[in-house]
This record gives sequence, C-alpha cells and structure tokens, in this order.
Amino acid sequence: MGNREALLDGAKQCLREKGYDRTSVRDIAAAAGVSTAAIGYHYGSRETLLTQALFAILDEWGDSLGRALAPAAGDDAVRGFERMWESLVEQFAAHPDLWLATVELFLQAQRQPELRAQLAGGIAQGWRGMAGILQSVPEDEVSERSTRTLGMVQTALISGVMVQTLSDPANAPTAAEILEGLRQLAKLT
Repeated sequence: MGNREALLDGAKQCLREKGYDRTSVRDIAAAAGVSTAAIGYHYGSRETLLTQALFAILDEWGDSLGRALAPAAGDDAVRGFERMWESLVEQFAAHPDLWLATVELFLQAQRQPELRAQLAGGIAQGWRGMAGILQSVPEDEVSERSTRTLGMVQTALISGVMVQTLSDPANAPTAAEILEGLRQLAKLT
C-alpha cells in the first residue's frame, strides 16, 4: 500500500474513532504511518482527505447495506419491508461510529459548497437505490417519480430513526415500533 492509500485508510480509522472535527493532521499521519506533509502532497488538505474518507466509508457501507436490505428469496413485499427495517435497526446499533460520521458529513456540507453539491448528488443516488430495493428492480429501471417519492421518503425515515438512535440508544425505536407507526400513518391518508 502506498502513502495515498495509507492516508485514506488512516483517515477512515480516525473518522470512526474521533469524528471529523476532532481528527487532526497528526492523528491521520500517525494512523497511516506517514509524515504530516504527505497529506498536503497527496490530498491538498486535511478537509479534502477527510471528505474523501467519509465518502469512501459511506460507499463501503452502502454496498454492504444494499445487500443486507435486498429482499430474501420468497419474501413478499410486506415481509421484505419488515426485514429491511430489522436490518437497519441492527446496523444503527452495530455501527454508531459510521452513522455519526454521516451526520458530521451533513454538518460539514453546510460550510463547504463543493461538498454540499457532492453530498446532494449522493443523496439523490441513494433515493434511487432505495426505491430500487423497495420495488425489487434495478436502479436504472426506477422512475424519477419513484426516486423523488418512495426513495426520498424512505431515506428521510431512515435518517430520522438514525438520529433518534444516536441521540438515545437505550430508547431507540425498534423495527416493530417503526412498522406499527408507519401503519398508523398510512391510515391517516
């Protein structure tokens, strides 16, 4: 592994352990086993490296989560949706560091216009991917309408449950409570 890859791995480790704001150039260099000057040489700045590391973490997580959320053979739509929420709740509990890093990414994007644009593109791609999972179709077959309705709403629900779980893990919503709440909401329409 070269210095560039070592820095990216070191930055991902620091993000998980310390978060965005508390990770220093020295922390990253120490985790990577390289000099602090290597950050400037390979990435230009701490912020650029941390942003790339955050997106790399999210990409890794998204790939594994997509596989975990895909309906199992024999699942009908209702059971597939139930299993999805069970998997999500398990992920929130198992990887709070990852979820906290995503919240930090949203906060950093408010101060960095380039990051905000990149994040907006990633979110839109996430909407499409989520709609594809829910409809059991490839992403390229998901309509714009489904992306902006089904995918967007499911992503908003996921984000809200994630924040609640990070805020108060002992009282985090269970999959059963989420599903019951959704059923009650559906009765209002």
